Amino acid sequence: MKRLPIPDDVTGEEIDADVRQELQSLPKGLAEDVSRNLVMVARLIDEDPEGAYAYSKIALRLASRVAAVREAAGFAAYANQKYSEALAEFRAARRMTGNVDLWPVMADCERGLGRPEKALDMAGAPEVHKLDKAGQVEMRLVAAGARRDIGQLDAAIVTLQSPELASNSVQPWTARLRYAYADALLAAGREDEAREWFAKAVESDKDGSTDASDRLAELDGVEFVDALVEDEDEDEVAPEAEDEDEAEAEDESETATDAEADTDPDTEVESEVDDEDDIVEAERTKPVVEADDDDEAPRG
Repeated sequence: MKRLPIPDDVTGEEIDADVRQELQSLPKGLAEDVSRNLVMVARLIDEDPEGAYAYSKIALRLASRVAAVREAAGFAAYANQKYSEALAEFRAARRMTGNVDLWPVMADCERGLGRPEKALDMAGAPEVHKLDKAGQVEMRLVAAGARRDIGQLDAAIVTLQSPELASNSVQPWTARLRYAYADALLAAGREDEAREWFAKAVESDKDGSTDASDRLAELDGVEFVDALVEDEDEDEVAPEAEDEDEAEAEDESETATDAEADTDPDTEVESEVDDEDDIVEAERTKPVVEADDDDEAPRG
């Protein structure tokens, strides 16, 4: 089996205690190998989803009967928009544990596969009542997205209206919930309300999980200029401008020199003297015609 390089500082101890507990069913060396690959999945999944997916496939080949491994493989596939594969892995993990925590992301996979009606069916299933508060909010977000998928924009807005949305307390899901509500309002043409909720999303988005600040600035007509890009553009143009200035300076210098040569009296005198010298030299070197040329004529 081909392995991928793993940095020496990755020991495998970085994973959650619950996952380490699951891996204890494996031989020690194998458990360490699997855990290190799972750490790489967690490290890369946001910045390099393809890399995370590659490590998840290795962990899957090593320990496909461990629920945590199937779950990690599912999230890696989900991050790469491989929704069918992700759904299969999530279902496998759920069968192994009986846990309903993956229910919302499974429903979102159905959306990704173009089956929003199936996602809505899952939103009304008994499993939703077994979810914790975070899971129920996530399910509400998925259901609202499914409503929008089938063109039910007003229903999507109503779906997001909840005690969690109205609450002033900031929870891990608050920014995303407010953002989704603002986005739905904007899609419905309710711009003033959308601006208000984008502003509220910005207030609660401490870790920058959304682009609410950009959306708010866009509504306010604010344009951001990348100063770094501007500087690079100036650096690229500057040498060309310098070359043009140098070329102009050279042309001016040559023109000035020609003008001086045309108007300098000394130059004219020297030119006349040179011409006279050439005439004298020509006379001196002219072939002499001898007087006895007449002897060459026929005699009578």
